[in-house]
Amino acid sequence: MPIESEEDWEEWFERVWKHREEVLYPSLFGQNSRGIFPIPAETFTGLFKQDSFDPRWLHYGVIEFAPTPERNSWLYVTSGMSNDWEADRPDPATPSGLGCEFVFETTEQSEWAILRLLHVMSFQILLCHGRYPARGPLSDYDRIPLRGPIRHGDSLLTLLMLAPPLRFAREAQLESGPFDFFQIVGISEAEAICAQSRGGSVLLEQLVAHDYFPVTDPDRHEITEDVDRE
Repeated sequence: MPIESEEDWEEWFERVWKHREEVLYPSLFGQNSRGIFPIPAETFTGLFKQDSFDPRWLHYGVIEFAPTPERNSWLYVTSGMSNDWEADRPDPATPSGLGCEFVFETTEQSEWAILRLLHVMSFQILLCHGRYPARGPLSDYDRIPLRGPIRHGDSLLTLLMLAPPLRFAREAQLESGPFDFFQIVGISEAEAICAQSRGGSVLLEQLVAHDYFPVTDPDRHEITEDVDRE
């Protein structure tokens, strides 16, 4: 599609956005979803202590998908980080936007899952826009401390870890370019120590073996066997 005017660009941009949310995501995650839960402004100004933020970021959010016959988990996926805001014209060969979106699966329908995913997405946006110059964007096996249980109440899971997805393709293609999915999973402090000492891929193998990945169960037991083995 030739981009010859601002109206052409807006039409292209909105078409790509609509395709991701109304075609691509339902094809991967099912048809039964709620509308998007956008990032609140106070996430940037309050939680992350930012003096300013791009108002376009407030259009990013999380979409909830109900279980399907093939998947018994509740699935939450971000939408917006793959928006190609800075592109002058379509280029399907280069990464779209920040080049990523996050997926978080849980055993229950929950507001806490939405909030956790909104926070991780907001952190990634800030990282990608240089608000924390000492570190780069989140990637596979990065761990994010929550400074408390993953949900209100008791849970041994106090961190989140990023990993490659297991049940769908890592890369998705939009008219604006490709982007990668990252699966997010809850882990315990001891499991995080295992990932630090032995590598995130080793912990991921253990999580899969115990059926603790890709779905996060906040009530699950901690993996204890082999986590201290060097």
